Amino acid sequence: MTALDEDAEPITDTVHDNSWSANLETPRHADDRQLVVDQALAAIEHTTSGNHVNLVTHGDHGHPSEFLYETLADAGSLDYEYIDQCGCGGHVTRVHV
Repeated sequence: MTALDEDAEPITDTVHDNSWSANLETPRHADDRQLVVDQALAAIEHTTSGNHVNLVTHGDHGHPSEFLYETLADAGSLDYEYIDQCGCGGHVTRVHV
């Protein structure tokens, strides 16, 4: 966890028993790739089994395969897929929990 992580608001403070989207493309996320990764993992942990979370990552970090997919693969038996690039330049990765 970086110093910026400690000051950042959590991506969620509730467990989602439905499919949802995690906004990881705020200006704060643009400044800290590790914050994006850490909060992506937190979003997954806050999603109940049988649902998915759309991780919407900041475009400044490039395609999520460049910085996020290895972490997702290391996190265990998660199914994830690239959905699309947003009009604003961000990227959507869907993680099935």
